[in-house]
Amino acid sequence: MSKKPPIRLTHQAYTIGWICALPIEGGAASFMLDEEHADLVNPGSDTNSYWLGAISGHNVAIACLPSGSYGNNSAATVAARMISTFPNIKVGLMVGIGGGIPSNVRLGDVVISQSKNGHNAVIQWDMGKTEEGGKFKRTGSLNNPPTAVMTALSKFQANSVRSRQKIKACLEGLKSREEAKAFLKSDSMKDPLDATLGAHDTMGIHYGLIASGNQVIKDAATRDRLNADYDGDLLCFEMEAAGLMNDFPCLVIRGICDYSDEHKNKVWQEYAAAVAAACAKTFLSVLPASEITGMKTIQGQ
Repeated sequence: MSKKPPIRLTHQAYTIGWICALPIEGGAASFMLDEEHADLVNPGSDTNSYWLGAISGHNVAIACLPSGSYGNNSAATVAARMISTFPNIKVGLMVGIGGGIPSNVRLGDVVISQSKNGHNAVIQWDMGKTEEGGKFKRTGSLNNPPTAVMTALSKFQANSVRSRQKIKACLEGLKSREEAKAFLKSDSMKDPLDATLGAHDTMGIHYGLIASGNQVIKDAATRDRLNADYDGDLLCFEMEAAGLMNDFPCLVIRGICDYSDEHKNKVWQEYAAAVAAACAKTFLSVLPASEITGMKTIQGQ
């Protein structure tokens, strides 16, 4: 029996915009689609590439930053093109990997952006001004996602056991797909903190502050100094979210692949990307399509 061709929708049919920075993050995201849709022709002004499909009844457009182009500015450009091409996108997700801050989080955990202790969920740590005495004051306000998104996040958080089970089920499902084997956890993946903090067998889901900037953090002293500026409440570092939050207010979901120190490497990246993508898929399962119907589009906010 011949395989049924994928359905083709219109640009107006997509309400979820999912942005990734790295190709491995886009690949992990594509494996989370319940069904894949046929490609659509972009307007001439849009050079993004998209994976199109459905998750839990939501039509989802996934875009990845151009190869070798990372950081806040590139993310903002990709997001602007996306919401122009898909004018009915109402919910934004930024999903991928990040560097964790021990011992708040461990390798293979997932971090979800959430305001805490008066601080916005995403902090642009490298934007600000130097005041008298040489003190650096961080400035700027980064928008939070729409109320319906935060309400769904509360439900996701309240049902933490069920949410974790669904994430694990998504990861288990990758085992049956030969092309997804690179995203599975292997025995060769060791957490350097196991020796001092003990083995970490249960995937943790954390909610709190994410620091975003245009520089890679791979120095423990810098990491810990920035964390101290926020009373130890930072959970991870990444490089794209701050570029999105004002014009593409989104929920940021990061799988932890390293500790933002001199031991930074790529060993955990594929698995961490898969954990983040599985978490995003699970989140969409508790976001009712009926709630999205009445929301404003991101372009119209």
